Amino acid sequence: MEQRTVKRQKLKLGDILVQQNVVTAEKLQEALKKQRGSGKKLGEMMVEMNLTTEEAIGQALSRQLGYKFINLNGLQIPDKVIKLIKSDIVKKYTAIPLGVDEKNNNVLFVAMADPMDMNCIDDFAIITNMQIMPVVSTPRQIRLQIDKYYASADVKNAADEYAKEREKLLGGGEEGMDDVSDDINNSPIVVLVKQMIEQAVRQRTSDIHIEPMENQVRIRYRIDGALYERMTYNPSLLPAITARIKIIGGMDISEKRKPQDGRITQVVDGQEFDIRVSVLPTVYGEKTVMRLTSKTGLTRQKNQLGFRPDEEKKFDHILANPHGIILVTGPTGSGKSTTLYTALSELNKEDVNIITVEDPVEANIDGINQVHVNVKAELTFASALRSILRQDPDIIMIGEIRDGETAGIAVQASITGHLVVSTLHTNSTSGTIGRLIDMGVEPYLLADAIVGIIAQRLVRRLCPKCKKKMLATEEQKELLGIAGSKENIEIYEPVGCDECDKTGFKGRIGVYEIMEITPKLKPYISRKASAEELKEVALSEGMNTLRMSATKLVFEGITSVAEMVRVSFDS
Repeated sequence: MEQRTVKRQKLKLGDILVQQNVVTAEKLQEALKKQRGSGKKLGEMMVEMNLTTEEAIGQALSRQLGYKFINLNGLQIPDKVIKLIKSDIVKKYTAIPLGVDEKNNNVLFVAMADPMDMNCIDDFAIITNMQIMPVVSTPRQIRLQIDKYYASADVKNAADEYAKEREKLLGGGEEGMDDVSDDINNSPIVVLVKQMIEQAVRQRTSDIHIEPMENQVRIRYRIDGALYERMTYNPSLLPAITARIKIIGGMDISEKRKPQDGRITQVVDGQEFDIRVSVLPTVYGEKTVMRLTSKTGLTRQKNQLGFRPDEEKKFDHILANPHGIILVTGPTGSGKSTTLYTALSELNKEDVNIITVEDPVEANIDGINQVHVNVKAELTFASALRSILRQDPDIIMIGEIRDGETAGIAVQASITGHLVVSTLHTNSTSGTIGRLIDMGVEPYLLADAIVGIIAQRLVRRLCPKCKKKMLATEEQKELLGIAGSKENIEIYEPVGCDECDKTGFKGRIGVYEIMEITPKLKPYISRKASAEELKEVALSEGMNTLRMSATKLVFEGITSVAEMVRVSFDS
């Protein structure tokens, strides 16, 4: 990193982005108009409006100001450098010290989201008594590094502060313990819970597990489908953490013997997250699980789902049906909702009336009428569906077909000219037909109604930085369906590096089995053919099974053999 003198010129971010052709002057004005009174920074607002990306803004600032643009993923920052600046300052400015210049010990390199922030440069210079040399990075990457290097210290401070307050209130005795536990206004606990959620979001977590154990409280994050331990706390913190979550989740803090469900909405880095909370009494206290869903994360472009060109063509062909039932199947957490919401966004045009019945509504989509199931008010999937049919719908989305009554109404709706899309918890496309017949749907009606079934799973992507090439063993060749092949087959295995947080994987991709209900398949459904027979016919019509789709990803070096086996074990 070469040294430069910081110029004290007052440049505006908007002007730089227009000069660098990142946005047009018109789009800039739109963003400025929307930004007024929102309390958000201009860059943040532009990213939110999908006018540009954090990376594009960073690169533009780098080119204009002559500072280096740096990718912080996998970067190791020495402890002595981190200790130069306290966490409240790095969070205030979204800036983090990276290291001291080798040639000049008085120069400190600082990664900044806004290298034109002179207050930040001045504060860092006064605190460290060093000359500050900015480098540019994205706000997201800087916040991730702040979480990585400062979060555990912050959590420890919050826990220590709470312990001191608790000790003071208890006066060294054990009486009145419950009153203290339920005092959810303890600011350290408020901070601790907020930071836990923020940290989880930045690490792409889908679920946070707060687990009471005999001698500690364990915090685990589910990232890309696998659980990783992130922190452990003293058991005395558990009642306060649980009480805080119950308050913001709208639950009863005095009830500790019954399971409870709640819902929290929290904004992290300008993005709104819907958090479903479940509290369950266990032997050592209440266990809490928080499921994090981004309002924008569920609606994606089709090409982001992982469909191959031939699969996308089939998917489009199924969606083009004017009426019938389309089912997306798979276990919990296999991305069914994302596929459904993507399909609905695709079908969401001005000339169609789309109504959904969900439990709960997972993401709000403009232009779609969404109904939230409420059992207490006797608004079940079945009763809501009956009312919806009087609302002149073109397309109906049912969050999940759980019983025969719902299945029956869905079939009737599809036969009377509506397109019905829904999910079902089955393992394969062929097994879905049998499940619906078991629910009481007549086979001849089902053959007429169903137009397509998509079974799906999510496999973890190997980290592109550290994945290791190797030759497939005989056992692996057998799993890949090429047993006895004398050819040297190259595959990749996970390793683990700083980029992927030592897991060997980064991100996930969908694996699909798409069964289009062709005229050849309908008679088999009518006469209650077995799942095996249906599968044979579908394969002869060009269907790929989950195992076949996942195997292709192994050969392409996208995932590992172990992941392929995990998602297609029963194939």
